[in-house]
Amino acid sequence: MGLEAAGFHPVALVERNRHACDTLRSNRLGWRVLEMDALEFVADEHPETLDVDLLAAGLPRVKSPAAQRRAEDAEERKLFEATIWLATEVRPRAVLLENVPALVDDASFEELRAFARTELGHLGYVLREKVLNAKDFGLAQDRRMGLFVAIREEFSGGFHWPGPFPSPSPTVGAALWKSMAANGWREATRWAAYADRLAPAIVGGSDRRGGADLGPTGSKKAWARLGINGRSIGDSAPAADFGWDPAGDVARLPKLTVEQVAVLQGFPPHWRLRGGKTARYRQLGHATPPPVAQALGERIAAALRSPSPAPERPAGLGRLHSTP
Repeated sequence: MGLEAAGFHPVALVERNRHACDTLRSNRLGWRVLEMDALEFVADEHPETLDVDLLAAGLPRVKSPAAQRRAEDAEERKLFEATIWLATEVRPRAVLLENVPALVDDASFEELRAFARTELGHLGYVLREKVLNAKDFGLAQDRRMGLFVAIREEFSGGFHWPGPFPSPSPTVGAALWKSMAANGWREATRWAAYADRLAPAIVGGSDRRGGADLGPTGSKKAWARLGINGRSIGDSAPAADFGWDPAGDVARLPKLTVEQVAVLQGFPPHWRLRGGKTARYRQLGHATPPPVAQALGERIAAALRSPSPAPERPAGLGRLHSTP
């Protein structure tokens, strides 16, 4: 959605989660959604992907070698490497990858960074790495994201990272007060004044384990300090007589609904999510916040429209509109 707002039109969207695919299809009838594992995607079998500008991926969170406790923990790393290989096959003009901030600034990930720099550098891409925070883009959430942007050398001079929005981000209370009061909750105003800080990062959790909650123990404690019960996702806003007690048992704290999580992630109310509550929440938690994606996409688009085009048109997975 963010890249669309920046002027890109997706030629192909590769996603294996059926609920996420249903969401994409229901919101954009013209988008071509390929319900398949990205590890099985072969660009030559989809020739429409060989004449585009951008390959963009919000990949599953890569774990450092020290944090890998299960065999499946290596799957995320394998998918990251496969995406780099896909870029060498497709040859887009630009590549955008979003993952954990440690992938950019932690020494334990240097081997992966070197792999990306080497493979993309051989093909004439200039790779830049940076950590951005959603709070700098108008969201009430302290969410750090590790970004890789690789642009073919002839366009790389026109790329600059997006800067923070000029106005400060709202607090959680300001962002959610109206929705918390939707059922006439009498404590909504007092709660909004109490929740006068940014939210911790919203996480989607693993499809292999557990239900929908607001993250590990440390995150749940941070949510409790905002007057929120982070143990699960609620079905509706608090009732008028809900007995809120921020100093008491966690059961006396309201839960966030999927719709409220969408607000904190920067999704507009008209975006329809498909699947059950857990599936819908996980789609939001795994997503790159659209305002951040739009800001990045606008900077990439500006670089690709720079006055020094390549002698021949390279390939990728997203095509820019022809507007100025």
